[in-house]
Amino acid sequence: MKNIKEGDKLGIKCYKHNGYLDQTSEESTVVYVDDEILVMANEHTKLTEHNGSSHYTNEPAILVFYKNKWYNVIGQLKKTGLFYYCNIATPYIIDGGSIKYIDYDLDLRVYPDGGFKILDRNEYRYHKKVMNYSPELDQIIKNVLTELIDLKKKNEGPFQENFIFSYYQKYQKQKKSKIS
Repeated sequence: MKNIKEGDKLGIKCYKHNGYLDQTSEESTVVYVDDEILVMANEHTKLTEHNGSSHYTNEPAILVFYKNKWYNVIGQLKKTGLFYYCNIATPYIIDGGSIKYIDYDLDLRVYPDGGFKILDRNEYRYHKKVMNYSPELDQIIKNVLTELIDLKKKNEGPFQENFIFSYYQKYQKQKKSKIS
C-alpha cells in the first residue's frame, strides 16, 4: 500500500526493539496524509496485547504518526476532556496494510488541564538493559522525550489548540459521506 489516501483503512502493529510484536490494533481510518504526517482516527477499536488478551477502546481517538520523528501521538477524546498519549517510537513504516513502528517504552501522558507525566521509566530502564539499547539510541530517546515536553509546553505540533478536534471533525465528515 504505497499510495495511501484519505478514507483508507490500516491496522497498527507496535513492536519492541527485539522484534517482538507487543500490540496490534484493528483498522483505523486515514484522515490526512502527506510526506511528513499520517493522521488516523478510530473509535471502539480492538487492541490485542502481546499476551493475547484484548479489549476495546472506550473513546474516539486521533492518531498522529510521523515519517521523520521518533514519536507518535494519540489524542483521546474522553468525556472528561482531551487526553494525549505520546509514544517514544521509531518513525512509522507501512507494510502489508499496517502501520508498523518500534515502541521505546517511555510515554508522555498529557491531561486536559495541561499537566503531564512521564510514564514507564522502569520499563525503559529494564528494556534498555535486556535488549542492549546502544548509547546512541538512548540519547535519541532522551532527546525526543525532551522535544515532546517542549512541544507540549509551547502548545505546538499536535498540542496546538484544535489540532486534534479539527481532524476528529474531518473524520466525522468522512464517516457521514460513506453512509449517505
